[in-house]
Amino acid sequence: MKLTILGGGGFRVPLVYRALLADASDRRVTQVRLFDADPARAQAIANVLRAQAAATTTDTAPQVQICRTLDEALEGADFIFSAIRVGGIHGRAQDERIALRHGLIGQETIGFGGISYALRGIPVVVDLAQRIAALCPQAWVINFTNPAGLITELMSRTLGERVIGICDSPVGLARRVLTTLERAGLVPTGSASGVGLGDGRVQVDYVGLNHLGWLRGLQVEGTDVLPRLLERADLIESFEEGRLFKADWIRTLGAVPNEYLHYYYYQREAYEADAAAEATRGVYLLSQQSDFYARAAGLPPEEAWQLWERTRMDREQTYMATNRQAAGNFERDAEDMESGGYDRVALAIMHAIAHDEPAELILNVPNRGLLADLDSGAVVEVPCRVDSGGVHPLPAAPLPDYARSPVIGAKYAERCTIQAGLAGDRGAALRALVAHPLVDSVNVAQDVLAEAIDTFTELAYLR
Repeated sequence: MKLTILGGGGFRVPLVYRALLADASDRRVTQVRLFDADPARAQAIANVLRAQAAATTTDTAPQVQICRTLDEALEGADFIFSAIRVGGIHGRAQDERIALRHGLIGQETIGFGGISYALRGIPVVVDLAQRIAALCPQAWVINFTNPAGLITELMSRTLGERVIGICDSPVGLARRVLTTLERAGLVPTGSASGVGLGDGRVQVDYVGLNHLGWLRGLQVEGTDVLPRLLERADLIESFEEGRLFKADWIRTLGAVPNEYLHYYYYQREAYEADAAAEATRGVYLLSQQSDFYARAAGLPPEEAWQLWERTRMDREQTYMATNRQAAGNFERDAEDMESGGYDRVALAIMHAIAHDEPAELILNVPNRGLLADLDSGAVVEVPCRVDSGGVHPLPAAPLPDYARSPVIGAKYAERCTIQAGLAGDRGAALRALVAHPLVDSVNVAQDVLAEAIDTFTELAYLR
């Protein structure tokens, strides 16, 4: 199988390659194509991949090819990972600065930051989807590009059901809850292994949109074990999301929120922590990754890999640092730094579709009547069954009352953002900002939109 990675110079590409190296199946990926708008970044990442391949004990490491054109990368591809970032980390840092100047949270996937990021990317993604449809209509697209739900919905308008959005946050949340219950002897040992990665022994009841969802049930051997967590405040506050949201609020909801809901439930505290930080997350990553890419391409492969590992660990340790500061200034545990494994989710999708190995995964897919509050085409983040016939959302209870308003409001903002990006409609962009729960004033929305348009050449189409 041939796998194309768009945004092939992205920092997390070695995680995907690591998962491919661990795949011992007969019909594994044999070629990985990297395409990036910045060829130097792709060269640096390819250097890391060479070291990973050299360290494996098998002689079947996927061949790595750097492609100079998009068409070269797409032709004949079986699967495509889309992980592009229009404007780069520099754009993220600019969004954060603009937001903070106007009293808003600037996180890159939600609120003003997410809308600005999407508006920069929509014209590029439209062209990309059209090229995929023309050159490799048989390919399945696995979308990592943020804001993941919005971009997946946009691509589905061209590619239909052959585009699937993924995120590792829900998987990581479910795994951390089950690990906590395992340690307390409240579920069988091993329950957490494989959760959300295709293993059907544990059923995860998770519902919402990307970065706006709730874990409301965990079935282990046919029994919902989440109430066992909710009974114990000490257990709730022993893992990352529990520390962020606190036992009282989680018990009040009767569900565990996705970590990104901290920006919604603790908006003032999160903003104050961001505003007081020495550097925003984007500024920090811009400095960190600039150093990595400047050095990695020129190092021997083994040293480039070691540098990548050190950089990755630092990145994980500082993830959502200001949110943790706002919630009591706690450090991440080693278990918290294990991602949900979006790379392994992607591998499970490929196996399920290409080899008809059914898997249950939490994915971003069209609603198709699953949630009555949203139309059929609205992309939602829910548990799904994946097999050679594609992706099938699993039956789900209606949106709970606490989720209905934020989900409907955020989806409306996404739809307005898509309209703005497709039609060059500045009014739609303003409606998106005003509708979003993290923007609290029409005047502020007008001001940040004007500054974003003046700042980013990619937004000239909205002038």
